[in-house]
Amino acid sequence: MIGVRTLAAALAIASAVPAMANDGIAAQSAGGIVFGKTDAVAMKKEVLSVSAGLIKVEYEFLNESQSDVEETIFFPLPEYAAGYHGSPTYYGQPQQFTIEVDGKRKPYDTNFVAMLAGKDVTARLRQLGLTDQQIAYFPSHTPFDQQVASLSEAQRAILLKEGLLAQLYDEEWVPAWTVKVSYLWQQTFPAGKVVRVRHQYAPFVAAGSAATYLGDDKEFERKYCTDQGFQKTWQRLAARAGENGVVNAVAVSYILTTGNTWKNGIEDFSLNLIKGKPDELISLCFPGTFTKVNPTTLQVRLRNFRPQQDLDVYFGNVEGSGMHEGVAPAIRP
Repeated sequence: MIGVRTLAAALAIASAVPAMANDGIAAQSAGGIVFGKTDAVAMKKEVLSVSAGLIKVEYEFLNESQSDVEETIFFPLPEYAAGYHGSPTYYGQPQQFTIEVDGKRKPYDTNFVAMLAGKDVTARLRQLGLTDQQIAYFPSHTPFDQQVASLSEAQRAILLKEGLLAQLYDEEWVPAWTVKVSYLWQQTFPAGKVVRVRHQYAPFVAAGSAATYLGDDKEFERKYCTDQGFQKTWQRLAARAGENGVVNAVAVSYILTTGNTWKNGIEDFSLNLIKGKPDELISLCFPGTFTKVNPTTLQVRLRNFRPQQDLDVYFGNVEGSGMHEGVAPAIRP
C-alpha cells in the first residue's frame, strides 16, 4: 500500500531523521566547502533503491563538453550535535558506506567542520587548543569507544564566555556547536565518456509506532502523504497487535535536491521502494505514479527530473526496529 493523498495519523518518532544525499559538485577553499554547479557534466541516469535497511544509488554521468573535466564531488552526511548522545544512532557515519567508480572501489577524504548559528567555528576551536577529537566528540559524552582528553579549565572558561558551551542541566555543560561531515573525492570526467558511480550503505533511520487510533497530526500528513487505504490497514494491524497497538515502523530520509547541481538536473530518474516483506506498508510524498514491479518492489520513473524537495519514506509493519548505529567519523589523530 502506498500513500498518494494526505490523511492524518498519530505518530511517535524517536528523533529527527537525518538525511543522506545525492552526489553534488563542490570546491574546497580557505573558507571550507563551497557548493557549486557544472554546465559540462550531465547526470544522464540515476537509479535510487530505498528500503528500511539499505540504500543503493547508481549514477551515469556524461561530460558533454569538448574537454576533460575534473571536479570535487561531495556526499554530505547528517549534521549532528556535538553535545550529549546516548548511542551512536543518528551520529557519525553510516555503516558499510562504499564508493565505486566504473566498478572499482574509490577512496575518499572525510572533511568535517564545527558550526554554530550558521558560522564555521572550527578554526576558533582549534585556536583554543581543542583537538579534532575534542571538536568531533565531547570528552564526557561520546557514544563511541573514543578516548578523548578532557578540556582544561582555561579552555572551558573561554568556551563558556564565548557561548561555545551550552548548559545541559545543573553544572553540566556541552558543546553548542554541531558537526558537519562530508565525503569528498576528485573525479575526472573524460569528454564524451559515460562515468558510472555507485554508493551503498545502511541508512540512519528514525523508529516510529502508532497507536490503534490514528488521530490528527498535521506534520505527519504533510510529510508522508498517507491515504485512506494506508490508514485502514494500519488500524487493522494495530488491532491485531493487541492492547499496546504498536506497529513497528521506521522513517528514512534522502536528500534529492543536490542532484540539481548537475547540468539538466537528473535526465532519467528511477526510484525503487523495496519492502522487506509483501505486507510492509510504504507512504511518501512524491511526484509520478508508482507501479508494482514484484510483490516487494514499487517503482516510479521520471524524465528530466529537477527535485523540488527531498525524500522522506515511511515504512510500516517492518520486522524489528530497523535501527542502524553509525560508526565514528575518521578524524585525523
